[in-house]
Amino acid sequence: MPLRRPNPSLVDDARRLAEDLLAGMGDRWQHTQGVAARAITALPAVAEADRPFLLAAAWLHDIGYAERLHRTGFHPVDGADHLQQHGWPPIAVGLVAHHSGARFVAAIRGLTELLRPYSSRHYISGPLADALTFADQTTGTNGAPVDVEERMADMLRRHGLDSPNARCHHVRAPVLREAVHNTELRIRAALSGDVHSRIDHTTPLTGSAHRPVSVTRVTELRSGE
Repeated sequence: MPLRRPNPSLVDDARRLAEDLLAGMGDRWQHTQGVAARAITALPAVAEADRPFLLAAAWLHDIGYAERLHRTGFHPVDGADHLQQHGWPPIAVGLVAHHSGARFVAAIRGLTELLRPYSSRHYISGPLADALTFADQTTGTNGAPVDVEERMADMLRRHGLDSPNARCHHVRAPVLREAVHNTELRIRAALSGDVHSRIDHTTPLTGSAHRPVSVTRVTELRSGE
């Protein structure tokens, strides 16, 4: 089941808001447009009813960088708080708050408490959250598609080796890689046609202990075992 039925204009509204806030910010706007385009390629990885939330969150994920939204100086929270205050759907708000492992950076900066209003597991892991991470972490600052390793290396260069991003990289990077990898597996499985009806896209693709399904398990699903 979708987490909430989206407004028919949700994606268009998200695009307009992102453009209003970010269009004058050079690479930030280029990156946002690229993430939105990349999210389209990840649509097969999520339930059809949840796809508008993915696209909306892709447009909105970086709006917290806009100067007029600055409150905490932590862009995932500043963006999410703005959206919450203006009545956006909770799932879109939560995805923005937690995009690309924001919780790890928040912990280093002592801002974990600011994420507590957005604590649902759906915002942190599972097909929808993973697909947003995929879109963000495979899009460069200029909006062009990049490999996740290239994207993370560029992040470290831009932020610096003493930055909060660098200090949590040892725990955050594996989570980002896993989200990208699992999304790629879900896309391939959905597009292959032979397992689409057997993979539940509405819940996290996990085993019984809430571990990501392995490549072996996806292969087993494909082979009918």
